[in-house]
Amino acid sequence: MVSSSNWGVFLDRDGTVTEEVGYVNHPTRLSLLAGAAEGIRTLNRAGVPVILATNQAGVARGYFTEDLVKEVFARLESLLAVEGARLEALYYCPHHPAVGQEPYRRACDCRKPKPGMLERGAREFGLDLSRSYVVGDKISDVYFAHSVGARGILVLTGYGLGEYTYQRGDWTQEPEFVADDLAAAADWILADAASRATAGG
Repeated sequence: MVSSSNWGVFLDRDGTVTEEVGYVNHPTRLSLLAGAAEGIRTLNRAGVPVILATNQAGVARGYFTEDLVKEVFARLESLLAVEGARLEALYYCPHHPAVGQEPYRRACDCRKPKPGMLERGAREFGLDLSRSYVVGDKISDVYFAHSVGARGILVLTGYGLGEYTYQRGDWTQEPEFVADDLAAAADWILADAASRATAGG
């Protein structure tokens, strides 16, 4: 197994870890996807830091408050704990560049695919982003990864299957891997990391 303290895995939330239901405006609307806890648990056991990175522009749009985002995060952590899985950190961007009121209406560096949340993870956990991975159900998550030289994995949960089936021709960048779900993504990540370590890359 790969055990690492200098690279990590960043996960999108909706459609990757949890069911895609639109804006989650109440904690009870949040539920785990099949394979999500398994995938995170696999990475936990390998000693890999797992960090959530999610856009939550519903705050800027006035759909819910930052306190609600934190309540939803608490439910997510509780659901994962029941399955023996954990996240090292949960980051979110509450901003939108064109809607809402200050301080949420602004062009920030933390709204994906800008790299702010990745850079924060690198600072707080001492991660080498060029050796790290991002998993999401949108091609924008792959672009997010590539913005810092990380590897991007598209999962076919959430919006992933539709993006892969119907929008692939418009992609300007390709994912390093396409996985059925987060469990499959975690297995690939550990195998890829082991291969890179053996190759010295």
